[in-house]
Amino acid sequence: MLPSGGTCERRALVCPYHGWAYDLDGTLRTAPRMGEEFDPKRFGLVELPAVDWHGWVFVNATGTALPFAEHLGTLDRLVAPYAPERLAAKAVHRYEVAANWKVIAENYHECYHCPLIHPELCAVTPPNSGDNWHEPGHWLGGSMELREHAQTMSLDGSSHGVMLDGADPRTVRYLGLFPNVLLSLHPDYVMAHRMTPLAVDRTVVECVWLFDEAVTDPSYAVGFWDVTNRQDWAACESVQRGLSSPHFTPGPLAPNENAIYDWVTLLARAYRDPLAVLGRTASGVMAD
Repeated sequence: MLPSGGTCERRALVCPYHGWAYDLDGTLRTAPRMGEEFDPKRFGLVELPAVDWHGWVFVNATGTALPFAEHLGTLDRLVAPYAPERLAAKAVHRYEVAANWKVIAENYHECYHCPLIHPELCAVTPPNSGDNWHEPGHWLGGSMELREHAQTMSLDGSSHGVMLDGADPRTVRYLGLFPNVLLSLHPDYVMAHRMTPLAVDRTVVECVWLFDEAVTDPSYAVGFWDVTNRQDWAACESVQRGLSSPHFTPGPLAPNENAIYDWVTLLARAYRDPLAVLGRTASGVMAD
């Protein structure tokens, strides 16, 4: 009906294959040359549950997944103060990473690697700061504190944006909603990663930066995270190459990697009992 990523500004959707036209509610409006006995009411588009959560639309693609509120658990109380739905997307980057989506998510939820590959990040936040949350819902995450001189995550720690009402002014929150949404909440902006697997060893990561509408130059944050993201992607690709070795064996987790424990056990539960984590969906909701 629409190409991947496509949009429609008309009052109807027209299939480019046979010319059937549908109203925006999915009702079949016209079907050329189908005859007088054809009943268009029987052939509308399939209706699926959808939720608008702070400006992000989540679709229950099979119609049989868990209720969104149950999937979300207590995550909303950590995101709501930042009111992402009131912010404007000021920049979008699209990265193709030669790594499995689960490797990217695991990297996101730990900073054990930060002192070695993220000098810019460590300059504005201590890599061993903050704590992780362990609460209901299919999400995980934690916080990190800003250094005394830093207003936000940028190359020099200064903010050129607008501080968000209700945001914690001294911490950054890193949250992951299973399976593929990663949210970084800063005092003055929100960054969202959406992972889309292309293959077992390749993932597209769409990164969106959200700011107050008044912000005209988001480069102070976008530049910082583009540097940091690329450092992470290189590390993830290295891990993926290691996973491909016939000699690979999992290693132990560091004491401060309890968020990774939460992540791998969530994955394990999803693979062992998809109904408990995903509802009556197929376990292949994301590529292996």
